Amino acid sequence: MLIGNLTKDPEVRTTPAGQNVASFSVATNMNWTDQSGQKQSKAEFHNIVAWRKLADICGQYLHKGTKVYIEGRLQTRDWVGQDGAKKYRTEVVADTMQILSRPGEVNATPAQSENNFEEAVMAEGNEGSDEEIKIENIPF
Repeated sequence: MLIGNLTKDPEVRTTPAGQNVASFSVATNMNWTDQSGQKQSKAEFHNIVAWRKLADICGQYLHKGTKVYIEGRLQTRDWVGQDGAKKYRTEVVADTMQILSRPGEVNATPAQSENNFEEAVMAEGNEGSDEEIKIENIPF
């Protein structure tokens, strides 16, 4: 489970088998005060992959700076690069995505956006469901 902000617009592609896939990056921040009383901050960047209808929704509604909640599983891929070296990439394969900011807002809190559910999208991506997601069926 991650809550963070998109670092760039999602890239949506179609596989040779006809499956849509969206990839994007989410930044999460950690703030703390060190032993000397100085405020510290650190950002972590997470690679996210969404499939099928969730990929379409991410491509349509997510933009750089959007605050999102992502639920999914970790997956590490490996391949041999052009230089012959083995490369690895760990990513979150998203099952659920929820928009936490309104269109045009950056760094909105969940409380600010929960009253306008038409601007928030929640979808289950990898369960294999081909049903259309309708705004009336979203439970919030």
